[in-house]
Amino acid sequence: MADSLITTRGIEKTVASGATTTWILRAIDLDIRSGEFVSIMGPSGAGKSTLLHILGLHDADWRGEYTLCSDRVDTLSHAKRAELQKRHIGFVFQNYHLIDDLTVAENLEVPLTYRNVKKSQREALVADTLDRFGIVGKKDLFPSQLSGGQQQLVGVARAIIASPTVILADEPTGNLHSDQAREIMELFRTLNRGGTTIVQVTHSGVNAKYGDRVIRLSDGWLVHE
Repeated sequence: MADSLITTRGIEKTVASGATTTWILRAIDLDIRSGEFVSIMGPSGAGKSTLLHILGLHDADWRGEYTLCSDRVDTLSHAKRAELQKRHIGFVFQNYHLIDDLTVAENLEVPLTYRNVKKSQREALVADTLDRFGIVGKKDLFPSQLSGGQQQLVGVARAIIASPTVILADEPTGNLHSDQAREIMELFRTLNRGGTTIVQVTHSGVNAKYGDRVIRLSDGWLVHE
């Protein structure tokens, strides 16, 4: 696919336990275009989160071909993969993964330090993001002082602050009540309309409707698009 942002061919992952080998993913061929909003769905244990973490370059223990932004990930060293991740990917976790002993503002600054952004620029980007997400009043609070919805809002803000090419979200509303979930999904829709590619893992048919298409997995196989 000529305008693919993400392309995989024959992605496979197994886990060995003694003499037993368990298949997690099998022969995953995938094309995701720049600007798409894609949902990955399937039953528990289907391999959804595993696939997302491979796409997010958190998992290096797999076989096959993976191209991200024209770079063949499977041919890159660990250091080069880390550079690619910092440059292109923002990740939103179900359990927020904020750093407990950092304030909201400091949590937002973390991905900018990875990219060697100058301090004055970091401060300006953090201020702009706090304002954009309506959390200026929370900037000096620690994650434990926030509600689940507020923590996830900070998690999304942290994922997008460095203007990633693609946002990968693993059950981003799984721990939120319906009003908070709707707020996060509306935010994703706004970001996508602004040009950000989004790939989410979800069990929610309501959340999937915010996207362009659904990729379905079952027992590690891609069964339907």
